[in-house]
Amino acid sequence: MASPRSITLFLILLWGSTILFLSSSAELQRFTHPAKTDGSLSLLAVGDWGRRGTYNQSQVAYQMGRIGEELDIDFVISVGDNFYESGLTGVNDTAFIESFSNIYTAKSLQKQWYSVLGNHDYRGNAVAQLDPVLQILDNRWLCMRSFMVDAEFAQFFFVDTTPFVEKYWTHPKDNHYDWREVAPREEYIKGVLEDLDSALKESMATWKIVIGHHTIRSVSDHGDTIELVNLLLPMLKAYGVDLYINGHDHCLEHIRSTDSPIQFLTSGGGSKAWRGIFTPTTEKLQFFHDGQGFISLHLTKTDAEGRIELQLQVKTDTKDLGYCKLGAILMWCVMETALRLNCKI
Repeated sequence: MASPRSITLFLILLWGSTILFLSSSAELQRFTHPAKTDGSLSLLAVGDWGRRGTYNQSQVAYQMGRIGEELDIDFVISVGDNFYESGLTGVNDTAFIESFSNIYTAKSLQKQWYSVLGNHDYRGNAVAQLDPVLQILDNRWLCMRSFMVDAEFAQFFFVDTTPFVEKYWTHPKDNHYDWREVAPREEYIKGVLEDLDSALKESMATWKIVIGHHTIRSVSDHGDTIELVNLLLPMLKAYGVDLYINGHDHCLEHIRSTDSPIQFLTSGGGSKAWRGIFTPTTEKLQFFHDGQGFISLHLTKTDAEGRIELQLQVKTDTKDLGYCKLGAILMWCVMETALRLNCKI
């Protein structure tokens, strides 16, 4: 990472709308989202959430609203598996209102939501989630397969990762995947990679952040996604991508690459979690929480960078709030009953 800039990252643990200006792009569809006048950008990222408020989804949403107000967020990113168990049945499916509009009601969350599809979304009517009709029902919603958001000094590249995973095609078990507008697989993946390559090649942003549903690196249930390790990761390294943000594993993770500056952030704790699976890898695990939560990012263009130090504290004025500090990266832990925190260098 050559240019000076800073990032503050929060992992919020739980034991409006912004006007978009669409601009043309030869490859990935591009949206612009202005940064704040002070040259900063704040956002939340959450995944694996849509369960009509159950499995602590409502509690996560409440904390998102609280932190969203504190940080004055600019938008929200959903990293997929938006509606369980099998996506939406269509644009009239009440799950959209019951799992989204009626849950994320805080004033601070009435901002634009940029969403990608997860594997559970593909098990339903995947095309329905992309339908502009949903934006009429709730104008915060924007979901596409692959696209990019240009936020001045930061660019966000959203990648449709589900079609990359071969077993969904060859061994779907009892699941039906909606491959409309995707099949044949090889041709689709080739197009996605070409479009992403072109967009990253042209990017002059201080921060390059790629978002997809599936893990590239993970110590939890699903582990590394081998197709993304082989097909996507080399490109992210080649173009100096700073962060890859995903869901899929129902936990929160921060992993640093051992052979590049890229950092992997898992934010799959939007509802059902506590899988109880932890499998260490050779990558540098900075943080792991096997439970509900979400991530917040605060990005700027200026400040010191490159040093990572570890501190573990619990705030004295609040029994249920603690944080782990790694240089400029803050990982907050908020729980109802007890603080469970595992931070490693």
